[in-house]
Amino acid sequence: MLLSESDLKAILKAALEQGGDFAEIYIERRRTNGISCEDNKIERVNSGLDEGAGIRVIGGENTAYGYSNDLSLDSLIELASLVGKAIPNKNGAKEINFTRPKANVDFTIKKRPDEVPIEDKVNLVKKANDAARAVDERIVQVTVGYSDIIQEVTIANSEGTLVDDERVRCRFVVNAVASDGRHIQTGYESSGGQQGWELFESVNPEEKARLAARRAVMMLEAKPAPAGKMPVVMSAEAGGTMIHEACGHGLEADLVQKQLSVYANKKGQKVASELVTVIDDATIEGKYGSYRFDDEGTPGQKTVLIENGILKEYMYDYLTARKEGRRSTGNGRRESYQDRPIPRMTNTYIAPGKDNAEAILKETKRGLLVKRMGGGQVNTTNGDFVFDVAEGYLIEDGRIGPAVRGATLTGNGPEVLKKIDRVAGDLGFAIGTCGKDGQGVPVGDAQPTIRIPEMVVGGILDEEAKE
Repeated sequence: MLLSESDLKAILKAALEQGGDFAEIYIERRRTNGISCEDNKIERVNSGLDEGAGIRVIGGENTAYGYSNDLSLDSLIELASLVGKAIPNKNGAKEINFTRPKANVDFTIKKRPDEVPIEDKVNLVKKANDAARAVDERIVQVTVGYSDIIQEVTIANSEGTLVDDERVRCRFVVNAVASDGRHIQTGYESSGGQQGWELFESVNPEEKARLAARRAVMMLEAKPAPAGKMPVVMSAEAGGTMIHEACGHGLEADLVQKQLSVYANKKGQKVASELVTVIDDATIEGKYGSYRFDDEGTPGQKTVLIENGILKEYMYDYLTARKEGRRSTGNGRRESYQDRPIPRMTNTYIAPGKDNAEAILKETKRGLLVKRMGGGQVNTTNGDFVFDVAEGYLIEDGRIGPAVRGATLTGNGPEVLKKIDRVAGDLGFAIGTCGKDGQGVPVGDAQPTIRIPEMVVGGILDEEAKE
């Protein structure tokens, strides 16, 4: 524990004596390591230690939050009193008896990253850089990054929740840039998880680097993408970027309650094809968005958001759940002790279906096959989105045709989900850092191979297509 139970009780009591009817303290100690290689040399090797505490007081609809990196008892009691004064309270402090909730899952770390020599980490990065550069002489730049984090947290609140937890994550990324003197294309690969150094038992960094470089070179040689409405097959390899952006954010309860989501007031209604089931699951072992407890001390859980096309549930933290007189779904997350918790996704995915991925492609005579998604944006209020395609191919007579570059996907999340007519039994995961309200948290997303019979595909201007 980062503080004793008696100290935690004293801090929470100080907060409630001043105001509010709920008080919480979140204490964090974070140890990080990062290595980056650019311009064919190791640019940075850094490590850090950050610790501090955030105190939140809630009274009715009002919330006050403050934080400090001074973990002395006197300092935290002073902070608690200050935060509590912002929330009027007539009830005064109450007796607190702590209980420790049981996690729904446990994670085994086979090899802690702090037990791995820094030389081994640097060597991993160097080998990945060399592997990417060796792919083709047109590779003009490679950036490789490795990072690990060991995060200890203690979470306690006035309702009696007390949690101690340790989270361990490793992450590897590589970005390759190719140029033929006229065009520039990039290839990107990343891997990571709620894992230690054993991540690299299943992930080969050199092969990941070669894959990124090959993609960059292939996109140089790709033909300009056509524009118009056409069938789109999204491979499981593409990851769940679309479901994360076009659907997931709209199912976070704070946006729903503010009427900033196209899915507001639609529980029990059909919002997708009957082939589509969408799940958010913090309990998948080893995945990047997984955890035992969220940042409010609620056990992580598996939540079915959409089941066979019917909207079943939203993602709640403590505050949004409190407003509806219900329990949190374990989705209260924050970037650090400096941030208040808000509803966030964990590992969000479309559940596998019964189709065969190869059959879906074979039975699609023409269209676009998406193997990798790029960046994108979505308007959660109406569900409209636009995404870049990082790796795409034409589908010609049910076969994979030539690679195309410059493709974008434009549409409306609920409309696209309703159109899905084929869902395969495979499932491919991707990782990322999800941004919301100025906070970034690690997430995973996934989908099986799916087909949308008609989507708007944006392509290259005609004059460029004549090259």
